[in-house]
Amino acid sequence: MAGHSKWANIQHRKGRQDAVRAKLFSKFSKEITVAAKMGDPDPEKNPRLRLAIKEAKAQSMPKDNIERAIKKAVGGDAEDYEEIRYEGYGPGGVAVIVEAMTDNRNRTASNVRSTFSKNGGNLGETGSVGFMFERKGEISYPATAGDADTVMMAAIEAGAEDVESSDDGHVIWCADTDLSDVAGALEGTLGESESTRLVWKPVTTTELDLEGMQKLMKLIEALEDDDDVQRVTANFEASDAVMEQL
Repeated sequence: MAGHSKWANIQHRKGRQDAVRAKLFSKFSKEITVAAKMGDPDPEKNPRLRLAIKEAKAQSMPKDNIERAIKKAVGGDAEDYEEIRYEGYGPGGVAVIVEAMTDNRNRTASNVRSTFSKNGGNLGETGSVGFMFERKGEISYPATAGDADTVMMAAIEAGAEDVESSDDGHVIWCADTDLSDVAGALEGTLGESESTRLVWKPVTTTELDLEGMQKLMKLIEALEDDDDVQRVTANFEASDAVMEQL
């Protein structure tokens, strides 16, 4: 299995820790507020807001927190955040994309650059690694949603592009512009998904050994610890043996 999928599983387990969850909720609140401010505060009329709420609910974010984030946007109390994407290389030459929301571009750029440098990486120019990824919609279901054939048929009928099934569950891929429609169609056949989000899917991957993975994880964790950083994606791959040692 590709390393980026297993990294998601590691992050899911980490997300159960209270401290990490509180930071995660803060990032969700920012995304919800920005989505509501940029579009309609009604999620039924705002695909981006609808997806942000769905992802927050999938991580058990309280309803009150979600409603508070929307009201903040409607009431005009929300900060003016700018969305920025940073690209660079991590340990072992792994390509890294950092998505951020900030009210101070200089602060965030300085922090991200410093984090890369301190953890064996190098921040590059925009576009320096983006060609190694595709913007895709990712919808995850547990193994209990059905066998591989059942999920594949449902995904095809919903307009998805590909499905990856394993003992851990199913990951359904679709065009980024089709995510809301595909997710809605799948809910009708497979039920509520575990996760529905836009991601950067690696087109090519770089394999790392145990030492390389340890260094990369240190970089990713440091980046994600920054309040301005919303999401970090890397195109690494590691063997099952290496992932188990982590």
